[in-house]
Amino acid sequence: MEQEKNAFKPEKAQCHCRKKHTPRSEEAQRQLQNRLNRMIGQLNGMKKMLDENRYCGDILIQLAAVERALQSFGYIILKDHMETCVVEGVKNGDLAVVDEAVELMKKLK
Repeated sequence: MEQEKNAFKPEKAQCHCRKKHTPRSEEAQRQLQNRLNRMIGQLNGMKKMLDENRYCGDILIQLAAVERALQSFGYIILKDHMETCVVEGVKNGDLAVVDEAVELMKKLK
């Protein structure tokens, strides 16, 4: 009976997370956190606008601002990735990192 119970339990998802070999500077980390916190604040503001039944155009303006902030954030992370992870990979003979970078760029469009 115990085997039957275990047979239906989904396996624990494995984390495929990786860490950067070259850590971000404290200043870069702080700036990224500040940007994220600002976007979170904007999202919370949009939630409040919905709760208050605010005008659609006002919400759309805030939405556009958050989208631009996210896009900018993504490009900062991509630039860092290219300057560190991709360069290190190529130097170590890992050319697959270039293909990965191209796929990441496609996702940011």
